[in-house]
Amino acid sequence: MITSNPYMLRPLPIIARRDELPDVFTFTFEPEAGFQFLPGQFNMLYLHGVGEVPISICGDPGDPARLQHTIRAVGTVTRALQPLAAGDVLGVRGPYGQPWPIDELCGRDVVFIAGGLGLAPLRPAILRVLSRRAQYGAVTLLYGARTPSDMLYARELASWRGRFDCRVEVIVDRAGPDWFGPVGVVTKLIAATQLEPDDAVLMCGPEIMMRFAVHELERSGVPRQAIYLSLERSMKCAVGLCGHCQLAGQFVCTDGPVFRFDRVADAFFTRDL
Repeated sequence: MITSNPYMLRPLPIIARRDELPDVFTFTFEPEAGFQFLPGQFNMLYLHGVGEVPISICGDPGDPARLQHTIRAVGTVTRALQPLAAGDVLGVRGPYGQPWPIDELCGRDVVFIAGGLGLAPLRPAILRVLSRRAQYGAVTLLYGARTPSDMLYARELASWRGRFDCRVEVIVDRAGPDWFGPVGVVTKLIAATQLEPDDAVLMCGPEIMMRFAVHELERSGVPRQAIYLSLERSMKCAVGLCGHCQLAGQFVCTDGPVFRFDRVADAFFTRDL
């Protein structure tokens, strides 16, 4: 998928499909040789006769030969994608957007905060940091889900939790008698975490969750310039031409989707902008 034409679609067959949750599934593609992406970037997935949709790349950046996208069936295009299986072909263009600043964070403690499906855009960054573990300080993942059965990548979460070189904390909004972990929202985990002003925080999730999380981070002494958000909203063309994703004089698709928080804070706290 190496092309100078940002509109060029490349037909890629799905080589594997995995159901994550009842309405969430992961497609794996095998892109052509030379494909590279950075953690935090996204592709446009196109289904003939239906349309296209921006989806974060959630695969391992150390294994670009396996391109992965985790998708929730919530709109016209994504619902049409849900019945597809291995062998079906999609049009793919990309990658697009600004990535997580993983290389810039070497030597610092890194805190990942995810809510629900927001773990998918963070997964490549987590994998990159863990693959270069000695280059970073303490690594923490705080993850919130609606219920224990709504946790994304549950097996991988358990694997990360079993490591001795990172801390993983999971909280759920609602739980039954089989859940022995904390119950509440992810801000509860932030409040219980020792944070320092020079920590780097990478966060993705529902915007209402991120608003409250930012307030809690600031109460904990983390400055706005140390917080990075993935704002995946209203993207249509991926190249900054259609104007759908304008945000504070920027375009989410080209200037983001990853933003340093201090550069979008005023717009982020403006309702319905």
